[in-house]
Amino acid sequence: MSKVIVLMRKRAGMNAEDFRRYLEDTHVPLLAKLPALQRVVNNHVLASADGSPPPYDLIGEAWFPSAEAMQAAYGGPEGQAVIADVPNFLDPAELRILIVEEAEAGA
Repeated sequence: MSKVIVLMRKRAGMNAEDFRRYLEDTHVPLLAKLPALQRVVNNHVLASADGSPPPYDLIGEAWFPSAEAMQAAYGGPEGQAVIADVPNFLDPAELRILIVEEAEAGA
């Protein structure tokens, strides 16, 4: 099982409500079209314990059966549509992408 974890900061000038609406109404439907995509989880980051703004607004997770399936999905037209949508609601300069292999604790 392979997973992509994406650390995201909303685009400058976009408020939290518009960010969530765009994510749910526009970006997630694009993600749903990715071939071999098995699961998506969007983690909305809360304020820090000291009240300071968090470094990221969202941590996204997307599961694929293999790294090859993930590469194929993002390399195809559906994946290119997902990538092209990024500047519409995210700050591309602050985007961080981590490709991981998931392992259950104790396994």
